[in-house]
Amino acid sequence: MSKPQAGLPSRQQILDFIAASDTPAGKREIAREFALHGAEKIALKALLKDMADEGLIDGKRTAFHAMGGVPRVTVLRVVAIEDGEAIAVPDSWEPDSAASPPRLRIIERGGGRSKMGARAAPIGALRLGDRVLARTEEAPTGWLAHPMKKLPAMADQLLGVVEIDGAGKGWLAPVDKRERHSSPISDLGQAVAGNLVLAEPAGRSLRAGVRVTVVLGDPLAPRAFSLIAIHKHGIPTVFSEDALAEAELSAKQPLTAETREDLTHLPIVAIDPSDARDHDDAIWAEPDGEGGWRALVAIADVSFYVRPGGEVDKEARKRGNSAYFPDRVVPMLPEVLSADVCSLKAGAPRAAMACHMVIDSRGRVTAWRFTRAIVRIAEVIAYEEAQARIDEDRAEAYLGNLWACWTALAKARADRDPLNLDLPERRVMLGADGVIAGIALRERLDAHRVVEDFMIAANVAAAKALEAKVQPVVYRIHEPPSREKLIALKDYLATFDMKLSLGQVITPGLFNRMLAGVGDETEKPLVMEAVLRSQTQAYYGPRNAGHFGLALGSYAHFTSPIRRYSDLLVHRALVDGYGLEQPAPKGKLPAASGLAPRDRADLTRICEAISAAERRAMAAERDTVDRYVAAWLATRVGEVFACRVTGVQRFGLFATIIGLGGDGLVPVSVLGGERFGYEEKAQQLVGEQSGTRFAIGDILRLRLAEANALTGALKFEPEDGGGSGIEPRGPRREGEARRKGGHLVGRRGRPANVRHQGRK
Repeated sequence: MSKPQAGLPSRQQILDFIAASDTPAGKREIAREFALHGAEKIALKALLKDMADEGLIDGKRTAFHAMGGVPRVTVLRVVAIEDGEAIAVPDSWEPDSAASPPRLRIIERGGGRSKMGARAAPIGALRLGDRVLARTEEAPTGWLAHPMKKLPAMADQLLGVVEIDGAGKGWLAPVDKRERHSSPISDLGQAVAGNLVLAEPAGRSLRAGVRVTVVLGDPLAPRAFSLIAIHKHGIPTVFSEDALAEAELSAKQPLTAETREDLTHLPIVAIDPSDARDHDDAIWAEPDGEGGWRALVAIADVSFYVRPGGEVDKEARKRGNSAYFPDRVVPMLPEVLSADVCSLKAGAPRAAMACHMVIDSRGRVTAWRFTRAIVRIAEVIAYEEAQARIDEDRAEAYLGNLWACWTALAKARADRDPLNLDLPERRVMLGADGVIAGIALRERLDAHRVVEDFMIAANVAAAKALEAKVQPVVYRIHEPPSREKLIALKDYLATFDMKLSLGQVITPGLFNRMLAGVGDETEKPLVMEAVLRSQTQAYYGPRNAGHFGLALGSYAHFTSPIRRYSDLLVHRALVDGYGLEQPAPKGKLPAASGLAPRDRADLTRICEAISAAERRAMAAERDTVDRYVAAWLATRVGEVFACRVTGVQRFGLFATIIGLGGDGLVPVSVLGGERFGYEEKAQQLVGEQSGTRFAIGDILRLRLAEANALTGALKFEPEDGGGSGIEPRGPRREGEARRKGGHLVGRRGRPANVRHQGRK
């Protein structure tokens, strides 16, 4: 080991300078800092080499950092999203083959504040696999990174199907209908033609192609469609071994009546879908003798089994919610909890969070309290069975009481006049072999409304109870429509000779009266979809902004903690507010079951995370249903369907099969021999010679030309294949009622998916 010459900085001085520098500290910067010249620079080079050999520093001559540390400026790759914050590791990490790369918390302006005063990046800003150039620092709480810019993705996982061309070359065909180009495969691995695979770029250039990393199997096999969506949207599916072990231990906790209210004597019932995988809510009611009702909503006490900071809690936060597909559920909690000890099964004692309510004759909740209880569910009933018993006058007394209490709750709902958009929901029916058997519209029963109104009452009670206890609240927020969307709705309604004054107070009841005034039943679905498109997307947040759609001032999600992390947070706040903490569990489980200190201090971060997770699950569920619909229709290519135009673009029309919901494209090239101009403001295509117009709302008879089950994409053409089969529409005067020959015309873009926008 050489000794430093006179004039050279010491090893410690160099380390201190590297640590303090806000920019990359290389040989040039060190020489400048210590005013080195000539031979001293040569000596510095040797000293830096010695320090590297000694394990004091690492890096290249243009940027050094402490060995085992991180360069001051480096490229990072996001490997996790925790509580809305991106966690990253160095994109290239080779300081010591035995050392694992450090995890850095990415801090960015615009998000929640960290302890150091910086602002954390919201989950929507960065996603798994993203690469950023960042400035790093080592803080007392760990490594932090301040992103300078986002870099192009280098190793994103690609999902596709292997195709082999005539020359024997492999290609990766995308399963995303927005992607139209296949990628060359440089390394097939064990894959063969037709396999659904995961692949990654083989190099920095697109010409390098991709290499197959995982073979997933037959893309058209049962259960493949949900698997495609799960991988595409990055939904976590595997629980860590630590989380599974903790769940098993937690499930064995004893229930004792000494610390819980004993409600096992009440005939509480759970009314759920016939194929429900878990049961997290149950209800009971009886007359109070004064014209009102005593009611109970019992919810699975998940907070008893899932403690803040535990391994199961970490996995639940990562997921945010369960994702439901026609063929599977990706649960938020391990199965031993979600489908067993937390699920309110008939005849078994279960831990519950009980919401006790007093409801007057007008359906107003006049009092409430929350307890931790033991319940024994009298019966789990399918919606259809419960409805049949009521309709056929063979319902048990406890079921009859629920319906009678609901008549009061329905009065309160009518008084509030919430938004009434009872749009159909598609239901994919699968056979025993997992193959699609059909697509149907889900029937809407009074039994659904009974449960829904009991749940809404409990959710409101939870929000108001926490407000009264001055506890943090995770609100379910649905803001009123923006002015921009209202202007778009106003323009659209004008095409039906309907007026919307923007000077009045916009309420849900205003929209309800508007819909009630539509006399033409063929027009009503169009107006209903337009009103739906004008609504904002609901989200979670700690600052109350009300729930416009439900016409409620304070609303939280309390009733589904098995499948929604938001509800678990509300339960924990209730534990704190009502002093419901249980004795510390035995074994290696976290002691407290109330809110974690970090959540109590700042709910914004986790609210952003679970809102984003909900949108992710909704998109994956929607994609899966689209693929099932396309698979079912693949056997009906060539058939003619009545379709409604739902969107207009320069390249063609988007149309939906009426009564089914399959969305597809009608390319402008098949509309006829003439050129069609696109009028963006009016959202319509107009024939340059004939003046024929195609606009949102037109009902057309279209032939199904293609149905791609892999992408979920459909393609239509005119009934006769050439455009003349579509009844032409002549020019219209602006403001004239848009009805002619049974065709209905609108103005604005594609409607949102009905099923998911309807979530409360």
